[in-house]
Amino acid sequence: MNYIKKLFSLTLLIFFGVVHAQQYPIKPIKMYVAGAAGDGIDLVSRRIAQKLSEKLGQQFIIENRPGAGGGINASEATAKATPDGYTLMMGNAGTLTINPGLMPRLTYDPVKDFAPITLAAIVPNLLVANSGFPVNSVADLIALSKKQPGRINFASPGTGTGQHLGGELFKSMANIDLVHVPYKGSGPGVTDLLAGQVELMIVPLPVVLAHVTSGKLKALGITSLKRSSLLPAIPTVSEAGLNGYDVSAWYGIVAPAGTPVQIIELLNLEIVKILNTTDTSEYFQKFGAETGGNSKEEFSIFMRNETQKWKNVIKVSGVKTE
Repeated sequence: MNYIKKLFSLTLLIFFGVVHAQQYPIKPIKMYVAGAAGDGIDLVSRRIAQKLSEKLGQQFIIENRPGAGGGINASEATAKATPDGYTLMMGNAGTLTINPGLMPRLTYDPVKDFAPITLAAIVPNLLVANSGFPVNSVADLIALSKKQPGRINFASPGTGTGQHLGGELFKSMANIDLVHVPYKGSGPGVTDLLAGQVELMIVPLPVVLAHVTSGKLKALGITSLKRSSLLPAIPTVSEAGLNGYDVSAWYGIVAPAGTPVQIIELLNLEIVKILNTTDTSEYFQKFGAETGGNSKEEFSIFMRNETQKWKNVIKVSGVKTE
């Protein structure tokens, strides 16, 4: 009898879940964004939110939570939200795949607590050197580093950031010794890079594009697996000798685990349609981003692979945050 009651209850839950999903959405949807207003992740989020609102007939409310703490708060709030499709998050590499290996006391698990929807955008990073540094390619850098172990500095926006770990991955794959110099944000690091206080930095391409085109900085390599349309002549780091090296900034949309699969599939379908339009692609290109757009299964695999990659880098490098 108990078995029959449980089966009946489960049937009702599935039935009403399907009905609810068919009616979705019937009220505004909140989207947490792990970045500040005006950042690339914010621009991507607002573009998608606007188009989804037009398509689905409900308002998508953006709530920005910038910085590492904000990103963690956004993730915690999303993980604890009712899984009904009315809370989403635009996360990034840090919140979704780096923090689990860096912060063992996290109160959320990106694999267990989120339902992946789709990869939204990829922003290539650029490995750059100050104009006075005597290297012009990745091969030159590796050769000089082997001759001068521990004497070449690379800047980052802070310990444990994607750019810092990208540098650690570069060191490991090239078997060289570079000295990490953490800053409080990309801006101060780029300022010292331009002044010659540090030699190298991995930076989102849009941040340093003007400095590269003006000759104030040298572009040594694109850190994603594909060349950038903004600097098509610059080879990828992978092409230049570190096969498989891939360190991109990226943004992806998730919902709380347990969100009805029909809602996840609807959102995936509509968001991928938005990302595949020419006007969205051209809009993203203005700030150096490339459109994503994959299945929920592909995005789930991508997140798992990225999480494992960064856990390995953190373990090998011994990176710790305060």
